[in-house]
Amino acid sequence: MPPQAGLTGIDWAIICIYAVSTIALGWYFGRKQESTKEYFVGSGHMNPILIGISLFATLLSTITYLSFPGEVLGKGPAYLTRLLALPLVFVVVGYVLIPVYMKQRVTSAYELLEEKLGLGMRLLGAVLFLMMRLVWMTLLVYLASKAMTVMMDVDESWIPWIVLVTGVVSIIYTSMGGMRAVVITDLMQTILLFTGALMIIATVTVDFGGFGWVPTTWNANWDHQPIFDWNPKTRVTAVGTVLSVFIWYLCTAGGDQVSVQRFMATKDAKAARKALGTQMIVGGVVTLVLAFVGFALLGYFQAHPEFVPAELSLKENADKFFPLFIAFHLPVGVSGLVVAAMFAAAMSSIDSGVNSITAVVMTDLLDRFGLKPKSEKQHLIIARFLALGIGATIVIGSMFIGGIEGNITKVTNKVVNLFVTPLFSLFFFALFVPSVRRSGVWIGMFFGILTALVIAFSGVIIFYLHENYGIDPAIFGTEIITKTDPATNLDYRLANDAISFMWIGPIALFVNISIGLIACKIINIVSPIKQQSAD
Repeated sequence: MPPQAGLTGIDWAIICIYAVSTIALGWYFGRKQESTKEYFVGSGHMNPILIGISLFATLLSTITYLSFPGEVLGKGPAYLTRLLALPLVFVVVGYVLIPVYMKQRVTSAYELLEEKLGLGMRLLGAVLFLMMRLVWMTLLVYLASKAMTVMMDVDESWIPWIVLVTGVVSIIYTSMGGMRAVVITDLMQTILLFTGALMIIATVTVDFGGFGWVPTTWNANWDHQPIFDWNPKTRVTAVGTVLSVFIWYLCTAGGDQVSVQRFMATKDAKAARKALGTQMIVGGVVTLVLAFVGFALLGYFQAHPEFVPAELSLKENADKFFPLFIAFHLPVGVSGLVVAAMFAAAMSSIDSGVNSITAVVMTDLLDRFGLKPKSEKQHLIIARFLALGIGATIVIGSMFIGGIEGNITKVTNKVVNLFVTPLFSLFFFALFVPSVRRSGVWIGMFFGILTALVIAFSGVIIFYLHENYGIDPAIFGTEIITKTDPATNLDYRLANDAISFMWIGPIALFVNISIGLIACKIINIVSPIKQQSAD
Protein backbone atom coordinates (compact mmCIF):
# COMPACT_ATOMS: atom_id res chain seq x y z
CA MET A 1 0.00 0.00 0.00
CA PRO A 2 1.24 3.54 -0.67
CA PRO A 3 2.12 5.84 2.22
CA GLN A 4 -0.60 7.94 3.84
CA ALA A 5 -1.46 11.09 1.89
CA GLY A 6 -0.64 14.50 3.26
CA LEU A 7 2.44 16.04 4.83
CA THR A 8 4.00 15.03 8.13
CA GLY A 9 5.78 17.26 10.64
CA ILE A 10 9.11 16.49 8.95
CA ASP A 11 7.73 17.58 5.58
CA TRP A 12 6.40 20.86 7.02
CA ALA A 13 9.74 21.50 8.74
CA ILE A 14 11.57 21.21 5.38
CA ILE A 15 9.14 23.68 3.77
CA CYS A 16 9.44 26.16 6.67
CA ILE A 17 13.25 26.00 6.67
CA TYR A 18 13.26 26.80 2.97
CA ALA A 19 10.87 29.76 3.37
CA VAL A 20 12.82 31.25 6.29
CA SER A 21 16.11 30.82 4.41
CA THR A 22 14.88 32.83 1.42
CA ILE A 23 13.70 35.70 3.65
CA ALA A 24 17.04 35.70 5.47
CA LEU A 25 18.86 35.95 2.14
CA GLY A 26 16.69 38.89 1.10
CA TRP A 27 17.55 40.71 4.34
CA TYR A 28 21.27 39.89 3.96
CA PHE A 29 21.60 41.26 0.42
CA GLY A 30 19.41 44.28 1.13
CA ARG A 31 21.50 45.59 4.06
CA LYS A 32 24.14 47.44 2.06
CA GLN A 33 22.24 48.41 -1.08
CA GLU A 34 22.60 52.09 -1.85
CA SER A 35 21.39 52.46 -5.45
CA THR A 36 18.70 51.24 -7.81
CA LYS A 37 21.44 50.03 -10.16
CA GLU A 38 22.54 47.62 -7.45
CA TYR A 39 18.91 46.74 -6.75
CA PHE A 40 17.93 45.97 -10.35
CA VAL A 41 21.11 44.67 -12.06
CA GLY A 42 23.53 43.98 -9.19
CA SER A 43 25.75 46.87 -10.40
CA GLY A 44 26.26 45.02 -13.69
CA HIS A 45 29.05 42.71 -12.51
CA MET A 46 27.26 39.57 -11.35
CA ASN A 47 28.54 36.02 -11.80
CA PRO A 48 27.41 34.83 -15.27
CA ILE A 49 26.92 31.23 -14.12
CA LEU A 50 24.56 32.34 -11.35
CA ILE A 51 22.77 34.62 -13.84
CA GLY A 52 22.35 31.69 -16.25
CA ILE A 53 20.88 29.48 -13.53
CA SER A 54 18.57 32.33 -12.53
CA LEU A 55 17.42 32.67 -16.15
CA PHE A 56 16.58 28.99 -16.24
CA ALA A 57 14.73 29.05 -12.90
CA THR A 58 12.74 32.13 -13.90
CA LEU A 59 11.49 30.69 -17.17
CA LEU A 60 10.76 27.21 -15.73
CA SER A 61 7.50 27.93 -13.92
CA THR A 62 5.49 25.52 -11.77
CA ILE A 63 3.15 25.05 -14.72
CA THR A 64 6.08 23.89 -16.86
CA TYR A 65 7.56 21.73 -14.09
CA LEU A 66 4.27 19.88 -13.69
CA SER A 67 3.32 19.72 -17.37
CA PHE A 68 6.59 18.32 -18.81
CA PRO A 69 6.26 14.89 -17.11
CA GLY A 70 2.55 14.85 -18.00
CA GLU A 71 3.36 15.53 -21.66
CA VAL A 72 5.76 12.57 -21.80
CA LEU A 73 3.41 10.33 -19.81
CA GLY A 74 0.27 11.00 -21.84
CA LYS A 75 1.49 12.05 -25.30
CA GLY A 76 4.96 10.66 -25.91
CA PRO A 77 8.69 11.56 -26.02
CA ALA A 78 8.64 13.91 -29.04
CA TYR A 79 8.94 16.69 -26.45
CA LEU A 80 12.60 15.66 -26.03
CA THR A 81 13.41 16.93 -29.53
CA ARG A 82 13.28 20.43 -28.01
CA LEU A 83 16.86 19.75 -26.90
CA LEU A 84 17.94 20.04 -30.53
CA ALA A 85 16.86 23.70 -30.53
CA LEU A 86 19.14 24.72 -27.65
CA PRO A 87 22.49 24.82 -29.54
CA LEU A 88 20.83 26.90 -32.27
CA VAL A 89 19.42 29.27 -29.63
CA PHE A 90 22.88 29.69 -28.12
CA VAL A 91 24.48 30.56 -31.47
CA VAL A 92 21.82 33.02 -32.66
CA VAL A 93 21.13 34.73 -29.33
CA GLY A 94 24.72 34.57 -28.10
CA TYR A 95 26.47 35.83 -31.23
CA VAL A 96 23.80 37.91 -32.96
CA LEU A 97 21.54 39.44 -30.30
CA ILE A 98 23.70 39.76 -27.18
CA PRO A 99 26.59 41.77 -28.76
CA VAL A 100 24.09 44.34 -30.04
CA TYR A 101 22.13 44.55 -26.78
CA MET A 102 25.21 44.81 -24.56
CA LYS A 103 26.53 47.88 -26.41
CA GLN A 104 23.96 49.93 -24.51
CA ARG A 105 23.83 49.40 -20.75
CA VAL A 106 20.22 49.89 -19.73
CA THR A 107 18.03 49.02 -16.75
CA SER A 108 14.87 48.50 -18.79
CA ALA A 109 15.07 46.66 -22.10
CA TYR A 110 12.51 49.04 -23.57
CA GLU A 111 14.92 51.98 -23.33
CA LEU A 112 16.55 50.44 -26.42
CA LEU A 113 13.41 51.11 -28.47
CA GLU A 114 13.12 54.88 -28.06
CA GLU A 115 16.06 56.08 -30.18
CA LYS A 116 14.90 54.39 -33.41
CA LEU A 117 11.15 53.97 -32.85
CA GLY A 118 10.27 56.84 -30.53
CA LEU A 119 8.76 57.18 -27.09
CA GLY A 120 5.42 55.69 -28.15
CA MET A 121 7.01 52.38 -29.15
CA ARG A 122 9.06 52.32 -25.95
CA LEU A 123 5.88 52.69 -23.93
CA LEU A 124 4.11 50.09 -26.07
CA GLY A 125 6.88 47.59 -25.39
CA ALA A 126 6.76 48.31 -21.66
CA VAL A 127 2.95 47.95 -21.53
CA LEU A 128 3.00 44.68 -23.51
CA PHE A 129 5.59 43.31 -21.10
CA LEU A 130 3.62 44.41 -18.03
CA MET A 131 0.43 42.81 -19.34
CA MET A 132 2.19 39.56 -20.23
CA ARG A 133 4.03 39.11 -16.94
CA LEU A 134 1.16 40.18 -14.67
CA VAL A 135 -1.30 37.77 -16.30
CA TRP A 136 1.29 35.00 -16.46
CA MET A 137 2.34 35.30 -12.82
CA THR A 138 -1.23 35.54 -11.56
CA LEU A 139 -2.11 32.36 -13.42
CA LEU A 140 0.94 30.35 -12.40
CA VAL A 141 0.61 31.19 -8.69
CA TYR A 142 -3.03 30.07 -8.76
CA LEU A 143 -2.26 26.83 -10.64
CA ALA A 144 0.73 26.06 -8.43
CA SER A 145 -1.43 26.53 -5.33
CA LYS A 146 -4.18 24.36 -6.82
CA ALA A 147 -1.67 21.56 -7.52
CA MET A 148 -0.25 21.86 -4.02
CA THR A 149 -3.69 21.25 -2.46
CA VAL A 150 -3.55 17.78 -4.05
CA MET A 151 -0.02 17.18 -2.77
CA MET A 152 -0.96 18.29 0.75
CA ASP A 153 -4.22 16.31 0.72
CA VAL A 154 -6.35 19.37 1.52
CA ASP A 155 -9.39 20.73 -0.32
CA GLU A 156 -9.35 23.74 -2.68
CA SER A 157 -10.58 26.12 0.03
CA TRP A 158 -6.89 26.23 1.04
CA ILE A 159 -5.86 27.81 -2.28
CA PRO A 160 -6.06 31.44 -1.05
CA TRP A 161 -3.89 30.61 1.96
CA ILE A 162 -1.28 28.81 -0.15
CA VAL A 163 -1.29 31.75 -2.58
CA LEU A 164 -0.85 34.14 0.34
CA VAL A 165 2.10 32.29 1.89
CA THR A 166 3.87 31.74 -1.46
CA GLY A 167 3.38 35.35 -2.51
CA VAL A 168 4.28 36.94 0.82
CA VAL A 169 7.55 35.01 1.18
CA SER A 170 8.55 35.82 -2.42
CA ILE A 171 7.62 39.50 -2.10
CA ILE A 172 9.51 39.97 1.17
CA TYR A 173 12.87 38.65 -0.03
CA THR A 174 12.52 40.22 -3.49
CA SER A 175 11.59 43.69 -2.22
CA MET A 176 14.41 43.62 0.36
CA GLY A 177 17.24 42.01 -1.59
CA GLY A 178 16.66 42.98 -5.22
CA MET A 179 18.45 41.20 -8.05
CA ARG A 180 21.17 39.62 -5.91
CA ALA A 181 18.60 38.00 -3.61
CA VAL A 182 16.60 36.85 -6.64
CA VAL A 183 19.63 35.23 -8.28
CA ILE A 184 20.82 33.40 -5.16
CA THR A 185 17.34 32.14 -4.26
CA ASP A 186 16.90 31.04 -7.89
CA LEU A 187 20.01 28.87 -7.41
CA MET A 188 18.45 27.31 -4.30
CA GLN A 189 15.18 26.79 -6.16
CA THR A 190 16.91 25.10 -9.10
CA ILE A 191 18.67 22.68 -6.73
CA LEU A 192 15.33 21.90 -5.06
CA LEU A 193 13.56 21.35 -8.40
CA PHE A 194 16.31 19.06 -9.65
CA THR A 195 16.54 17.11 -6.39
CA GLY A 196 12.75 16.71 -6.18
CA ALA A 197 12.60 15.23 -9.67
CA LEU A 198 15.48 12.84 -8.94
CA MET A 199 13.77 11.67 -5.74
CA ILE A 200 10.65 10.70 -7.71
CA ILE A 201 12.74 8.71 -10.18
CA ALA A 202 14.56 7.04 -7.28
CA THR A 203 11.29 6.13 -5.54
CA VAL A 204 9.91 4.42 -8.67
CA THR A 205 13.24 2.66 -9.27
CA VAL A 206 13.16 1.21 -5.74
CA ASP A 207 9.56 0.08 -6.26
CA PHE A 208 10.55 -1.74 -9.47
CA GLY A 209 13.77 -3.11 -7.99
CA GLY A 210 15.66 -1.58 -10.91
CA PHE A 211 15.09 0.34 -14.11
CA GLY A 212 12.33 -1.88 -15.50
CA TRP A 213 10.15 1.21 -15.89
CA VAL A 214 12.37 2.65 -18.65
CA PRO A 215 10.45 2.26 -21.96
CA THR A 216 12.13 0.22 -24.68
CA THR A 217 9.25 0.35 -27.19
CA TRP A 218 6.57 2.88 -28.17
CA ASN A 219 4.02 2.79 -25.36
CA ALA A 220 0.35 2.22 -26.25
CA ASN A 221 -0.54 5.28 -24.15
CA TRP A 222 1.33 7.67 -26.48
CA ASP A 223 0.10 9.63 -29.50
CA HIS A 224 1.42 9.33 -33.02
CA GLN A 225 4.25 11.90 -33.02
CA PRO A 226 5.95 11.99 -36.45
CA ILE A 227 9.18 13.74 -37.35
CA PHE A 228 7.16 16.01 -39.64
CA ASP A 229 3.61 16.13 -40.91
CA TRP A 230 2.16 18.39 -43.60
CA ASN A 231 -1.16 18.31 -41.72
CA PRO A 232 -1.10 21.48 -39.54
CA LYS A 233 -3.58 19.89 -37.09
CA THR A 234 -1.05 17.29 -35.92
CA ARG A 235 -0.56 18.25 -32.29
CA VAL A 236 3.20 17.66 -31.99
CA THR A 237 5.92 16.79 -34.48
CA ALA A 238 9.68 16.71 -33.97
CA VAL A 239 10.32 19.50 -36.51
CA GLY A 240 7.48 21.64 -35.16
CA THR A 241 8.75 21.24 -31.60
CA VAL A 242 12.30 22.28 -32.49
CA LEU A 243 11.08 25.31 -34.44
CA SER A 244 8.54 26.47 -31.82
CA VAL A 245 11.05 26.10 -28.96
CA PHE A 246 13.71 28.00 -30.93
CA ILE A 247 11.30 30.87 -31.69
CA TRP A 248 10.12 31.02 -28.07
CA TYR A 249 13.68 31.21 -26.69
CA LEU A 250 14.69 33.75 -29.36
CA CYS A 251 11.73 36.04 -28.63
CA THR A 252 12.05 35.69 -24.86
CA ALA A 253 15.81 36.38 -24.86
CA GLY A 254 15.42 39.30 -27.23
CA GLY A 255 12.23 40.97 -26.03
CA ASP A 256 11.40 40.03 -22.44
CA GLN A 257 12.69 42.30 -19.66
CA VAL A 258 13.23 39.25 -17.44
CA SER A 259 15.92 37.96 -19.82
CA VAL A 260 17.44 41.24 -21.02
CA GLN A 261 17.74 42.53 -17.44
CA ARG A 262 19.81 39.48 -16.52
CA PHE A 263 22.15 39.95 -19.47
CA MET A 264 22.63 43.56 -18.33
CA ALA A 265 23.55 42.28 -14.86
CA THR A 266 26.74 40.74 -16.32
CA LYS A 267 29.99 42.52 -17.14
CA ASP A 268 30.04 42.34 -20.95
CA ALA A 269 28.85 40.39 -24.00
CA LYS A 270 31.22 37.50 -23.26
CA ALA A 271 29.88 37.14 -19.72
CA ALA A 272 26.28 37.43 -20.96
CA ARG A 273 26.98 34.67 -23.50
CA LYS A 274 28.37 32.51 -20.69
CA ALA A 275 25.16 33.12 -18.73
CA LEU A 276 23.12 32.06 -21.77
CA GLY A 277 25.23 28.93 -22.20
CA THR A 278 24.68 28.04 -18.55
CA GLN A 279 20.94 28.50 -19.01
CA MET A 280 20.96 26.16 -22.04
CA ILE A 281 23.01 23.46 -20.25
CA VAL A 282 20.93 23.51 -17.06
CA GLY A 283 17.72 23.61 -19.09
CA GLY A 284 18.84 20.62 -21.17
CA VAL A 285 19.75 18.53 -18.12
CA VAL A 286 16.51 19.31 -16.29
CA THR A 287 14.51 18.62 -19.47
CA LEU A 288 16.00 15.10 -19.60
CA VAL A 289 15.33 14.52 -15.91
CA LEU A 290 11.70 15.67 -16.17
CA ALA A 291 11.21 13.44 -19.21
CA PHE A 292 12.42 10.49 -17.17
CA VAL A 293 10.02 11.51 -14.40
CA GLY A 294 7.25 11.14 -17.01
CA PHE A 295 8.59 7.71 -18.06
CA ALA A 296 8.82 6.65 -14.41
CA LEU A 297 5.27 7.76 -13.59
CA LEU A 298 3.89 5.98 -16.68
CA GLY A 299 5.69 2.77 -15.75
CA TYR A 300 4.59 3.01 -12.11
CA PHE A 301 0.87 3.54 -12.73
CA GLN A 302 0.73 0.94 -15.52
CA ALA A 303 2.38 -1.54 -13.14
CA HIS A 304 -0.04 -0.51 -10.36
CA PRO A 305 -3.43 0.11 -12.01
CA GLU A 306 -5.05 -0.21 -8.59
CA PHE A 307 -3.55 3.18 -7.69
CA VAL A 308 -5.19 4.94 -10.67
CA PRO A 309 -8.38 6.71 -9.47
CA ALA A 310 -11.51 5.54 -11.27
CA GLU A 311 -12.27 9.03 -12.60
CA LEU A 312 -8.81 9.52 -14.13
CA SER A 313 -7.22 8.19 -17.30
CA LEU A 314 -3.50 7.94 -17.99
CA LYS A 315 -4.22 9.19 -21.48
CA GLU A 316 -6.71 12.02 -20.92
CA ASN A 317 -5.60 13.22 -17.45
CA ALA A 318 -1.83 12.80 -17.71
CA ASP A 319 -1.06 16.16 -16.04
CA LYS A 320 -2.79 15.06 -12.82
CA PHE A 321 -0.55 12.07 -12.06
CA PHE A 322 2.55 14.04 -11.01
CA PRO A 323 0.81 15.80 -8.08
CA LEU A 324 -1.12 12.59 -7.37
CA PHE A 325 2.10 10.62 -7.00
CA ILE A 326 3.57 13.28 -4.71
CA ALA A 327 0.45 13.21 -2.52
CA PHE A 328 0.08 9.44 -2.13
CA HIS A 329 3.24 7.60 -3.11
CA LEU A 330 6.31 9.36 -1.70
CA PRO A 331 7.92 8.50 1.65
CA VAL A 332 8.00 10.90 4.61
CA GLY A 333 10.47 13.75 4.12
CA VAL A 334 10.63 13.30 0.35
CA SER A 335 7.08 14.69 0.03
CA GLY A 336 8.13 17.83 1.89
CA LEU A 337 11.16 18.20 -0.36
CA VAL A 338 9.09 17.95 -3.55
CA VAL A 339 6.36 20.28 -2.26
CA ALA A 340 9.12 22.74 -1.32
CA ALA A 341 10.29 22.38 -4.94
CA MET A 342 6.78 23.36 -6.07
CA PHE A 343 6.95 26.44 -3.85
CA ALA A 344 10.42 27.11 -5.27
CA ALA A 345 9.21 26.98 -8.87
CA ALA A 346 6.41 29.44 -8.11
CA MET A 347 8.71 31.73 -6.14
CA SER A 348 11.40 31.77 -8.84
CA SER A 349 8.84 33.12 -11.30
CA ILE A 350 7.33 35.60 -8.83
CA ASP A 351 10.64 37.07 -7.63
CA SER A 352 12.03 37.61 -11.11
CA GLY A 353 8.75 38.94 -12.45
CA VAL A 354 8.27 41.40 -9.59
CA ASN A 355 11.84 42.67 -9.85
CA SER A 356 11.60 43.09 -13.64
CA ILE A 357 8.18 44.75 -13.54
CA THR A 358 9.41 47.16 -10.89
CA ALA A 359 12.43 48.02 -13.06
CA VAL A 360 10.17 48.76 -16.05
CA VAL A 361 7.70 50.88 -14.04
CA MET A 362 10.53 52.87 -12.45
CA THR A 363 12.58 53.37 -15.64
CA ASP A 364 10.00 53.63 -18.43
CA LEU A 365 7.23 55.42 -16.56
CA LEU A 366 8.38 57.29 -13.43
CA ASP A 367 11.97 58.21 -14.33
CA ARG A 368 11.26 58.81 -18.02
CA PHE A 369 8.59 61.40 -17.23
CA GLY A 370 10.63 63.31 -14.67
CA LEU A 371 9.21 61.74 -11.51
CA LYS A 372 12.57 60.46 -10.24
CA PRO A 373 13.35 61.50 -6.62
CA LYS A 374 16.28 63.82 -6.00
CA SER A 375 18.29 61.38 -3.87
CA GLU A 376 19.32 57.84 -4.75
CA LYS A 377 18.24 56.67 -1.30
CA GLN A 378 14.68 57.86 -1.95
CA HIS A 379 14.81 56.22 -5.37
CA LEU A 380 15.72 52.89 -3.77
CA ILE A 381 12.96 53.20 -1.14
CA ILE A 382 10.35 53.86 -3.84
CA ALA A 383 11.60 50.83 -5.82
CA ARG A 384 11.14 48.60 -2.77
CA PHE A 385 7.64 49.89 -2.07
CA LEU A 386 6.76 49.45 -5.74
CA ALA A 387 7.94 45.83 -5.56
CA LEU A 388 5.71 45.29 -2.53
CA GLY A 389 2.72 46.81 -4.30
CA ILE A 390 3.23 44.84 -7.51
CA GLY A 391 3.67 41.63 -5.56
CA ALA A 392 0.50 42.31 -3.57
CA THR A 393 -1.41 42.85 -6.83
CA ILE A 394 -0.27 39.47 -8.12
CA VAL A 395 -1.21 37.71 -4.87
CA ILE A 396 -4.69 39.27 -4.75
CA GLY A 397 -5.28 38.48 -8.43
CA SER A 398 -4.21 34.86 -7.90
CA MET A 399 -6.73 34.46 -5.06
CA PHE A 400 -9.66 35.39 -7.29
CA ILE A 401 -8.63 34.13 -10.73
CA GLY A 402 -10.18 30.72 -10.02
CA GLY A 403 -13.61 32.35 -9.83
CA ILE A 404 -13.62 33.21 -13.53
CA GLU A 405 -15.78 30.81 -15.52
CA GLY A 406 -14.43 28.88 -18.50
CA ASN A 407 -11.25 26.99 -19.37
CA ILE A 408 -8.98 29.62 -17.85
CA THR A 409 -5.76 27.63 -18.18
CA LYS A 410 -6.07 27.05 -21.91
CA VAL A 411 -7.37 30.51 -22.77
CA THR A 412 -4.93 32.46 -20.57
CA ASN A 413 -1.88 30.55 -21.76
CA LYS A 414 -2.81 31.23 -25.37
CA VAL A 415 -3.41 34.92 -24.65
CA VAL A 416 -0.12 35.30 -22.76
CA ASN A 417 1.80 33.66 -25.62
CA LEU A 418 0.40 36.25 -28.00
CA PHE A 419 2.65 38.91 -26.42
CA VAL A 420 6.00 37.16 -26.96
CA THR A 421 6.45 37.56 -30.74
CA PRO A 422 5.26 41.19 -31.06
CA LEU A 423 7.58 42.20 -28.22
CA PHE A 424 10.58 40.69 -29.98
CA SER A 425 9.55 42.20 -33.32
CA LEU A 426 9.89 45.69 -31.80
CA PHE A 427 13.54 44.98 -30.93
CA PHE A 428 14.18 43.39 -34.31
CA PHE A 429 13.04 46.52 -36.14
CA ALA A 430 14.69 48.95 -33.69
CA LEU A 431 18.11 47.28 -33.60
CA PHE A 432 18.51 45.42 -36.91
CA VAL A 433 16.56 47.34 -39.58
CA PRO A 434 18.43 50.51 -40.74
CA SER A 435 15.59 52.29 -42.56
CA VAL A 436 12.78 51.39 -40.18
CA ARG A 437 9.49 53.31 -40.20
CA ARG A 438 7.15 53.35 -37.22
CA SER A 439 4.03 52.98 -39.36
CA GLY A 440 5.59 49.91 -41.00
CA VAL A 441 6.28 48.39 -37.59
CA TRP A 442 2.65 48.99 -36.57
CA ILE A 443 1.38 47.30 -39.75
CA GLY A 444 3.62 44.27 -39.18
CA MET A 445 2.53 43.98 -35.54
CA PHE A 446 -1.14 44.17 -36.47
CA PHE A 447 -0.93 41.28 -38.93
CA GLY A 448 1.38 39.28 -36.64
CA ILE A 449 -0.99 39.52 -33.68
CA LEU A 450 -3.99 38.81 -35.93
CA THR A 451 -2.26 35.68 -37.23
CA ALA A 452 -1.47 34.48 -33.70
CA LEU A 453 -5.08 35.05 -32.63
CA VAL A 454 -6.48 33.11 -35.58
CA ILE A 455 -4.15 30.15 -34.94
CA ALA A 456 -4.56 30.14 -31.15
CA PHE A 457 -8.36 30.33 -31.28
CA SER A 458 -9.04 28.64 -34.61
CA GLY A 459 -11.33 26.12 -32.91
CA VAL A 460 -13.38 28.89 -31.30
CA ILE A 461 -13.65 30.78 -34.60
CA ILE A 462 -14.69 27.67 -36.55
CA PHE A 463 -17.28 26.74 -33.93
CA TYR A 464 -18.74 30.27 -34.07
CA LEU A 465 -18.96 30.17 -37.87
CA HIS A 466 -20.63 26.76 -37.71
CA GLU A 467 -23.19 27.70 -35.05
CA ASN A 468 -24.10 31.12 -36.46
CA TYR A 469 -23.64 30.73 -40.22
CA GLY A 470 -23.91 26.98 -40.76
CA ILE A 471 -20.39 26.70 -42.24
CA ASP A 472 -19.17 23.10 -42.35
CA PRO A 473 -16.05 22.63 -40.14
CA ALA A 474 -14.79 20.06 -42.66
CA ILE A 475 -13.89 22.97 -44.95
CA PHE A 476 -11.14 23.80 -42.44
CA GLY A 477 -10.17 20.16 -41.99
CA THR A 478 -11.71 19.90 -38.53
CA GLU A 479 -14.91 18.74 -36.82
CA ILE A 480 -17.30 19.47 -33.97
CA ILE A 481 -16.74 17.26 -30.90
CA THR A 482 -18.41 16.83 -27.53
CA LYS A 483 -16.47 16.89 -24.27
CA THR A 484 -17.35 16.74 -20.58
CA ASP A 485 -16.32 19.47 -18.16
CA PRO A 486 -14.76 17.60 -15.17
CA ALA A 487 -15.67 20.45 -12.80
CA THR A 488 -19.42 20.39 -13.58
CA ASN A 489 -19.76 16.95 -15.25
CA LEU A 490 -21.71 18.70 -18.05
CA ASP A 491 -21.21 18.09 -21.75
CA TYR A 492 -20.21 20.91 -24.08
CA ARG A 493 -19.48 21.14 -27.81
CA LEU A 494 -16.48 22.70 -29.53
CA ALA A 495 -14.47 22.52 -32.73
CA ASN A 496 -10.98 21.07 -32.91
CA ASP A 497 -8.25 23.61 -33.66
CA ALA A 498 -7.41 23.74 -37.36
CA ILE A 499 -3.72 24.43 -36.63
CA SER A 500 -1.62 23.06 -33.76
CA PHE A 501 -0.56 25.43 -30.99
CA MET A 502 3.11 24.74 -31.76
CA TRP A 503 2.84 26.85 -34.93
CA ILE A 504 1.58 30.03 -33.18
CA GLY A 505 5.04 31.51 -32.54
CA PRO A 506 6.82 30.57 -35.80
CA ILE A 507 4.02 31.64 -38.16
CA ALA A 508 3.09 34.80 -36.22
CA LEU A 509 6.72 35.98 -36.09
CA PHE A 510 7.24 35.28 -39.80
CA VAL A 511 4.10 37.25 -40.72
CA ASN A 512 4.96 40.09 -38.32
CA ILE A 513 8.51 40.63 -39.58
CA SER A 514 7.94 39.96 -43.29
CA ILE A 515 4.91 42.26 -43.58
CA GLY A 516 6.64 44.89 -41.43
CA LEU A 517 9.72 44.85 -43.70
CA ILE A 518 7.58 45.10 -46.84
CA ALA A 519 5.58 47.97 -45.32
CA CYS A 520 8.76 49.85 -44.34
CA LYS A 521 10.14 49.36 -47.86
CA ILE A 522 6.97 50.67 -49.51
CA ILE A 523 6.73 53.66 -47.15
CA ASN A 524 10.39 54.52 -47.81
CA ILE A 525 9.76 54.51 -51.56
CA VAL A 526 6.64 56.66 -51.29
CA SER A 527 8.02 58.99 -48.61
CA PRO A 528 11.83 58.78 -48.19
CA ILE A 529 13.28 59.42 -44.72
CA LYS A 530 14.42 62.99 -44.18
CA GLN A 531 16.65 64.32 -41.40
CA GLN A 532 16.98 60.88 -39.77
CA SER A 533 13.32 60.85 -38.75
CA ALA A 534 11.67 57.42 -38.42
CA ASP A 535 8.54 58.65 -40.22
